[in-house]
Amino acid sequence: MSELMNVIEITAPGGPEVLALAQRERPTPLAGQVLIKVAAAGVNRPDVFQRQGIYPPPSGASDLPGLEVAGTLVAGDISGTDLKLGDAVCALVPGGGYAEYVITSAQHCLPVPSNLSLIEAAGLAETCFTVYSNVWMRAALQPGETLLVHGGASGIGTTAIQMAVALGHTVYATAGSDERVQAIEALGAIGINYKTHDFAAVIEEHSQGKGVNVILDMVAGDYIDRGLRCLADDGRLVVIALLGGAKSTINMAQILRRRLHITGSNLRPQTDAKKAEMAQGLRQHIWPLIEAGKVKPLIYATYPLNQAAQAHALMESGAQIGKIILTV
Repeated sequence: MSELMNVIEITAPGGPEVLALAQRERPTPLAGQVLIKVAAAGVNRPDVFQRQGIYPPPSGASDLPGLEVAGTLVAGDISGTDLKLGDAVCALVPGGGYAEYVITSAQHCLPVPSNLSLIEAAGLAETCFTVYSNVWMRAALQPGETLLVHGGASGIGTTAIQMAVALGHTVYATAGSDERVQAIEALGAIGINYKTHDFAAVIEEHSQGKGVNVILDMVAGDYIDRGLRCLADDGRLVVIALLGGAKSTINMAQILRRRLHITGSNLRPQTDAKKAEMAQGLRQHIWPLIEAGKVKPLIYATYPLNQAAQAHALMESGAQIGKIILTV
């Protein structure tokens, strides 16, 4: 292995043009960490926020963008796992995914499903960890319950729809165009064009006034109070992003009267132990669905590493349905 590697650096806070190809020293794994030779890396909204200077990496993490990769284990400490050097893995990483090599906790690596390519597998970790930890671990979606997903055509959204449909849940999902609604309906969701329909009214009609049990919300802002109106009694609303703004006005009487829950989380700042718990849950409950072809990352576009700026421009345009991937 070369001591140097190609990476994408954020040269200054700003637009996609601030992403630049550079060279860095290859990182060295510490105890409990592994070194992955990256084949592909997923592009996610937090990468955009980091590039803009509003989502700094946590202490000790690489300043390079990139939170999920797929590639080959080439070195490191694999004790306490069933991993072997040379294995093809997909992994959640604390940063540094836009590079030829990256380090992460061995406990945050999962085997690449046999029916997926490395490029497809690069779109698994960030979305699967986020969806599983929030919908099932945090909101405790139960058999027979219903789910509403905002941003249904995003990487997170398409993953959440597929997981929940595969496990037998009725899923509603919002999107901003008829084309995107058709895409999410093809995954098994009841699609709602939020630009032409009031999603709360649609859910009230379709659910015969019962509402949904869980909402996965990446919008926040004025969606929160509207979401509360969509919830069934004892319903749970989970916020995972603030695309519609960080401030909301809510009717507290609804929460008291109908025993509603509002919660939320960011994935990146959570402890290694909590992320390892998520990985174990995914391996047990979701990986068999992927192996069976019931859940699959939708890859909208791929770009070579040196075109990371173009990938970010596409992400910011909102035109994509599914995942954007950088190939290394």
